[in-house]
Amino acid sequence: MKKFLAILVCKFGRAVGKLVGKGSSMPGKFALKICPDILARVRLPQHVIAVTGSNGKTSTVEMIAAILRAGGKTVVYNEEGSNQIEGVTTTVLTHASLTGAVRADVLLIESDERYAAQSFRYFHPTEFVITNLYRDQLTRNGHPEWVYDAILPAIHPETELILNADDPLSSCFARGHEKVKWFGLDRCPSDTDAPTGAYRDGAYCPVCRAPMEYDYVHYNHIGAFRCTKCGHRKPATDYTATALDLERGTLTIDGSVTIQLAFRSIYNVYNVLAAYAACRECGVASDTAAGVINNYILKNGRMQKFTLGAHRGMLLTSKHENSIAYDTNLRYIRAAQDPCTVLVIVDAVSRKYFTSETSWLWDIDFNQLNAPQVQRVILSGRYCNDLAERFSFTDIPWEKVTVQPDIPAAAAELKAAGSEDLYVVTCFSDRDKILSQVVKEA
Repeated sequence: MKKFLAILVCKFGRAVGKLVGKGSSMPGKFALKICPDILARVRLPQHVIAVTGSNGKTSTVEMIAAILRAGGKTVVYNEEGSNQIEGVTTTVLTHASLTGAVRADVLLIESDERYAAQSFRYFHPTEFVITNLYRDQLTRNGHPEWVYDAILPAIHPETELILNADDPLSSCFARGHEKVKWFGLDRCPSDTDAPTGAYRDGAYCPVCRAPMEYDYVHYNHIGAFRCTKCGHRKPATDYTATALDLERGTLTIDGSVTIQLAFRSIYNVYNVLAAYAACRECGVASDTAAGVINNYILKNGRMQKFTLGAHRGMLLTSKHENSIAYDTNLRYIRAAQDPCTVLVIVDAVSRKYFTSETSWLWDIDFNQLNAPQVQRVILSGRYCNDLAERFSFTDIPWEKVTVQPDIPAAAAELKAAGSEDLYVVTCFSDRDKILSQVVKEA
């Protein structure tokens, strides 16, 4: 009886929530109060794919869903991104019959990394994609190794892990686990010989703490790592990206599948690889996966083109308080050839905890904007003075830097003058405001 009531309440709450534009987690919260073990009582599809990690969850899940649907499978997933246990419960029960059978071929779950153990307490994924573990929202998550310990209880012995072979920390989930598939990127022209960025989380082995060495590095501490003591190293990959050419926007997977990249970012390559690997493990043909991925435009709006006066603009949205997300967007700008202006906006910090803590700005490698094509940098938003202090410790000539707290004023100034390319760098929680205050000027 409790099972039936929990499903009914969840469905009703979800229907009401849609009418008011909310309700992605609250219905699940009520269902769990009625029947705390409701997720153990439902009948799940043959494939339950989970995706977690610091960066790339939403983008990877979105691509997986599109590929699976192109392969003829019915897919249910938490499209609104509500990825804690309440949101997962809402997704599952909304798409279940009143008797508790989920009506889909695949249940696809984006899971918050800290709460994965709660979400998968009563059932386990058949395939579990872990994209990476980076510094992310330090006020909430602490160090990545703490997040690793939080995810570990969510891993079931029967689950097939799909892991990033180039990440020293998340690759440790394979230790003692029998069912593992690896995805990774071979050496490419943009690689460096040593880790980059403002800090080095990959300096020491996460297994034995001995110094780590690298044959090549794709970005920050992601690459072909090897421990000098215990042998922890990049494993051989099952799904491999080669022949990456960011200038042309192409790469090859498994030596035969050519992919055209809509966004020429090395970070996007890993999302593509993770999605490709997960779908191939679920039986989708390689040509079907490639057909969807080719020039795939993400719906989540993390890269968005616009015009502002005579400027061609690109909105680059980084995950909130996540330095590597910022670094990859700054690397995208640095690789551009044409003259440009960069508008950096930080208008909100720690939206959940309200700490106004900005130490994470010092983990971002803003020095990448010290490039000849970057003609000027405008710092805007509520925390523009914190940005200005951070930029005073870079090598960027100060005459290139302008501080304009008011975002609409900065947009109006840009619209009135110049025709160079424009890049707007901000965090995800500021995106809607930026769209309304900058992009609407077009």
